[in-house]
Amino acid sequence: MRSDQLLRTYVVLTVVSTGASSMIWGVNTLFLLDAGLSVGKAFAANAFFTVGMVLFEVPTGVVADTVGRRASYLLGTVTLFASTVLYLLLWEHHAPFAAWAVVSMLLGLGFTFFSGATEAWLVDGLKATGYTGSLESAFAKGQIANGVAMMGGTIAGGVLAQSTNLGAPYVARAALLVVAFGVAWRAMRDVRFTPKPRVSITAEMGGILRASLDHGLRKPAVRWVMLAAPFAAGVTGYGFYAAQPYLLQLYGDARSYVVSGLAAALVAGAQIIGGVAATTVGRAFGRRTSMLVATSIGMTVVLVLMGIAHTFWSVLLVLTVWAVISATNGPVRQAYLNDLIPSAQRATVLSSDNLLSSTGGVVIQPTLGKAADVWGYGPSYLLGAAIQLLALPFLLLAGRRTSVATDRDRLASGRVVA
Repeated sequence: MRSDQLLRTYVVLTVVSTGASSMIWGVNTLFLLDAGLSVGKAFAANAFFTVGMVLFEVPTGVVADTVGRRASYLLGTVTLFASTVLYLLLWEHHAPFAAWAVVSMLLGLGFTFFSGATEAWLVDGLKATGYTGSLESAFAKGQIANGVAMMGGTIAGGVLAQSTNLGAPYVARAALLVVAFGVAWRAMRDVRFTPKPRVSITAEMGGILRASLDHGLRKPAVRWVMLAAPFAAGVTGYGFYAAQPYLLQLYGDARSYVVSGLAAALVAGAQIIGGVAATTVGRAFGRRTSMLVATSIGMTVVLVLMGIAHTFWSVLLVLTVWAVISATNGPVRQAYLNDLIPSAQRATVLSSDNLLSSTGGVVIQPTLGKAADVWGYGPSYLLGAAIQLLALPFLLLAGRRTSVATDRDRLASGRVVA
């Protein structure tokens, strides 16, 4: 495959998989509340989703690094299809919370097959095919595709829920996952990756995990960025999903699912803007870690504004700004980590990074959900801002421990390094 073919395939996979996932993003919290869960239990169910990601991130990352990136992606579509159907059944029968917890963990398992694998597949392929662009540029294309798909999916999901019921977006999601499986089966091929001959699964997994630690948490430049992730990711997950009922509360109509979908679509539009701006903004900062520090501060300030704004339009505006900052940060962070991780351990280290992010969600999302139950959504966003601020010291340490050659020069040269 040529590098342009790889990028096109990456964009198509992103559009289909994000389109499937985002069908429910605008209504997911409302779906859980409609099933009889309280606000606290709804976010606890989301926390069990992240528990599933914590439990399975590294094992599925090992699958991607041993069996193949394509195989991991295909397993993800199958697992997500099955768990989405189970979610529908739980909603129809107003199942007890324990059932939601179990199925939410299965959803987390499905996403762990995606995380790390698709990214590792792209970077390996680009390096093998002589791609001369920057990693920021490649990931920005994915960010833009992600935003376009999210915008379409969230609007469609909101319209479907409004015109039929809250279960319809989940049916559409299951159907799109079948399409995602078909696209990956035909178009996704592992490039520069050879499955390793397996003698002992236990020994093999142990070796990969040791190597991934050497190139992950034991490498200071990578470690500090990874350790900042739980705080930022946990707050980000809550910030997005809590915005749905918060905006409807301010709007004055708890059943206006189209408004909820449109709000999520605005966030998707912000993702597109962030993806377009990421490379340019990154160069303005010079160092990737400097940009990561700046966006972390920016998101903290915006979360404070979310907490003190008390009208529908002001919260919607601030939410959009928050999403733009977050989206601008994404491609730069991805490029930073991928430049520091060797191919053989790439999927496992990236999965370890996602594991740490998910760990933050396990604790932070239900904590903030409980705060919203007790004090309201505004104060819960203020608490989220305080938690987001805890990521800052780790990012500052990353900047101190990253060499100029690794950090600044690769941003300036704009080339993928083998």
